[in-house]
Amino acid sequence: MIGFPLGANTTAVKVFETENAIANGATEVDMVINIGWIKSGKWDAVRDEIKQVLNACNGIVLKVILENCLLTKEEIVKACEICRDLNVAFVKTSTGFSKGGATVEDVKLMRQTVGDKIGVKASGGVRNTQTAIAMIDAGATRIGASAGIAIIKGLTDSNSQY
Repeated sequence: MIGFPLGANTTAVKVFETENAIANGATEVDMVINIGWIKSGKWDAVRDEIKQVLNACNGIVLKVILENCLLTKEEIVKACEICRDLNVAFVKTSTGFSKGGATVEDVKLMRQTVGDKIGVKASGGVRNTQTAIAMIDAGATRIGASAGIAIIKGLTDSNSQY
């Protein structure tokens, strides 16, 4: 994960981490957005950094982690708009480091903002089948969960449409 936990690494370090991860076989890259810059309203810096990391990916999938529990709804929308405009592969709800994970409300907001152009990954707090289905219904195209077996067992033990 590039820039873990709060995205506070310099852009040069994030680019290096990205290139190093790819050189070591990564086929996808997760980057933590710079929370401090967002909170300071430094949107041009946020955009430039994502663009530089995306360029370093050289075609590899880039997922930008917003850490939604630390952001306002307006900040989530603005960050998603930047990611959509730069055509990253995914926006992601959480690193799992902070106080909260994915919420249905946040996933809906992210999906409404990015449209069908890019993916939305719900990560953090998805521990059962019902929550996973709620995230998918809200617009998630990927689920990040450490409880994958329990989630799948819940599907096979029910009459779910999924």
